[in-house]
Amino acid sequence: MKHYLIDGNNLLHKMKDLKSVQKENPQESREKLAHRLDRYFLNKKVKATLHFDGFPQEAIKTSKVKIHYSESKTADDEIRLQIDRTKNPKTLIIVSSDRRIYEYAKVNSAEYLKAEDFIQEMKKLNKKSEEEEKIKSIDDEAIKKLFGVDE
Repeated sequence: MKHYLIDGNNLLHKMKDLKSVQKENPQESREKLAHRLDRYFLNKKVKATLHFDGFPQEAIKTSKVKIHYSESKTADDEIRLQIDRTKNPKTLIIVSSDRRIYEYAKVNSAEYLKAEDFIQEMKKLNKKSEEEEKIKSIDDEAIKKLFGVDE
């Protein structure tokens, strides 16, 4: 099973809407990111660990994403440590735009995804979900009327 290791602060700084929230309320931005990731991974058969720098504040409840705080270390250090502890690093997908993390992932045969590319994947899925919801909301009568089909 694939396991995403996500550099939370790095990802937050690449998301324009959350970056502004981060400055005023770091906890709120972390919660919003965690919930977006939870929705993104909901129907995927993968594991996901979201790494944040620092110490936990209020608990963030998620169903699919495990949240890990680095406490006195950096999230980068914790991600490297998790890569080292993994028996098969080829199952890992590292999400960060930090070049040092990229190099470390590469040397250890882990997959790597830049934060910007991951954000684009999330947007594609959200757009697809919105389109599916719109399609579901159109009732049979509206479809028949649209195509000029009478009963």
